[in-house]
Amino acid sequence: MKKFKKDEVILHQGDICQELYFINSGLARGYIIDETGKDFTWSIYFNDEKAHMTNLFLIEYDSFIYQKPSSIHIEALEDCEVVSVSYKDVEFLYNKLKKGERFGRLMAQEAYSFLHQLVVSRQTKSAKERFEEFADTTPHLLEKVPQYHIATYLGITPQHLSRLKKEYKN
Repeated sequence: MKKFKKDEVILHQGDICQELYFINSGLARGYIIDETGKDFTWSIYFNDEKAHMTNLFLIEYDSFIYQKPSSIHIEALEDCEVVSVSYKDVEFLYNKLKKGERFGRLMAQEAYSFLHQLVVSRQTKSAKERFEEFADTTPHLLEKVPQYHIATYLGITPQHLSRLKKEYKN
């Protein structure tokens, strides 16, 4: 069991992701910083009845699987309690246990499905549709996650998010 304080960076962009974290409590986000210094929220991590498997695991899959530098940062938005599993332990599970391989396959399937849905949503849905889907599936995050993080996650400006929230409430 590990604990991370609010605003603590769990993984730095450029570091190799050595651990997979299962979030027990708290809230975190994965984000990318572009060449101008602007950050964009990539993923929101939490554990409750609305969580999808990809929300439960604090991980940069590409960095973890291939042991290469991470393309994202992960930071705690609230105090977080996590269970950690090292890369070596995951490799051991994959190599020694049949169910370990199954677990890895299921995680890969979930990650692919999540990414597919995210890309399709961003390319085919309007900002209003993306916001409504987010608000309908994770309404509690509207109050817990800073608005500028939600805006960058949805690919819109904070001002546009504010207008969409007002329309949604009416």
